[in-house]
Amino acid sequence: MEYFLSHLPQALVVIGLVLLAIEILVMGFSTFVLLFIAIGTIITGGLMMLGLIPETMLVALSATAIISTIVALVSWKPMKLMQNKVESNQVDNDVIGYQFMLPADLELGKTITYHYSGIDWKVRAKEALAVGTEVKIIKMDVGMLTVERAE
Repeated sequence: MEYFLSHLPQALVVIGLVLLAIEILVMGFSTFVLLFIAIGTIITGGLMMLGLIPETMLVALSATAIISTIVALVSWKPMKLMQNKVESNQVDNDVIGYQFMLPADLELGKTITYHYSGIDWKVRAKEALAVGTEVKIIKMDVGMLTVERAE
């Protein structure tokens, strides 16, 4: 403990880096609490190394708490938005554009079943289509194929 107190600024930077590594490698940025504490601890250690704040345990704890709170208040909303950003781009694959004959009538708002590639898919369309109509797949969701009349 004596060694830690005699090298408090360096110890704070090391603790901050360890917390940062845990947040990134173990938590995967799922929680930002460790990130904010790590940033506060690193900044506090840096300020102590520069001689801007005294090298005492009370100042270290207080400065870390205050700086972590400020960092959290300033960056919480932008980081939460960054974390919740979901890409909704349709992934192209070989199924899109595949053409087949409808095995049954497909009414608007209803689905039929079509067996393709070992899977029974539900098929829907934006218009009513008769049995035997050649259609092509335009969209693929989980267990659902959206088709339109082939040209």
